[in-house]
This record gives sequence, C-alpha cells and structure tokens, in this order.
Amino acid sequence: MAKYGILVLKLIKKIILAFCFIYGFDFIVSGMNIFIPINFVTLSVVTILGLPGLLALLGVYFII
Repeated sequence: MAKYGILVLKLIKKIILAFCFIYGFDFIVSGMNIFIPINFVTLSVVTILGLPGLLALLGVYFII
C-alpha cells in the first residue's frame, strides 16, 4: 500500500511542476502575445514529456 502512496505523490509532484512550467512560460512570454492554455491536454503533455512537451506545444502553437 505504501508503494501506491509514493507513486501518487510522485504523480502529483509532476502535475504541479507541469503547471508551474506552463504558467511560468505564459508569464514570461506574455509580452509577445504567445499563450498556451492550461487545460487537461496541455497539462498531461507537459506532465508526461516535461520541458520537451512544452516546446512541442509551442511548436504546435506556431504551426496552427
């Protein structure tokens, strides 16, 4: 049972870190009118892939 608790805490830590990455990025580049919304999809991508996921979302932003 303790192993599941540790896994849940690691997942929560990664989700919070992903939220901070996206929020921090949006705050830093807000002057350039670049905005990545914080929703389930973007949060999941950055949680799973980390900083490369944030860069991939930025690439998708410029393509679309």
